[in-house]
Amino acid sequence: QVQLVESGGGLVQAGGSLRLSCAASGRAVSNYGMGWFRQAPGKEREFVSAIDWTGSTYYADSVKGRFTISRDNAKNTLYPQMNSLKPEDTAVYYCALKSSYRGSYIHPSGYDYWGQGTQVTVSS
Repeated sequence: QVQLVESGGGLVQAGGSLRLSCAASGRAVSNYGMGWFRQAPGKEREFVSAIDWTGSTYYADSVKGRFTISRDNAKNTLYPQMNSLKPEDTAVYYCALKSSYRGSYIHPSGYDYWGQGTQVTVSS
């Protein structure tokens, strides 16, 4: 059984930084694609970043240059380092695991397992 548990969310001022964590169990993060998505109130869940099983990374244009996705294989944990945060980054952030090597990395339908989400609030 796959479990993904996010942590590290909170309140931060604009321009600040946060690092979220997604601890995985039941799958080795090094062998699968994983991604971060976010959902603001009244909006659809949107792609933030992803890392595939080879280590290649993908970013939404809105976060490119500010967010960095990485994984610690020894801890079986996925991270996004989020810098230069903006109020429009406010959302619930979800990590997800993709059990197939095929399919989209940027659409939620490409993922099979999801965490419960962690709130990130950026104040202006």
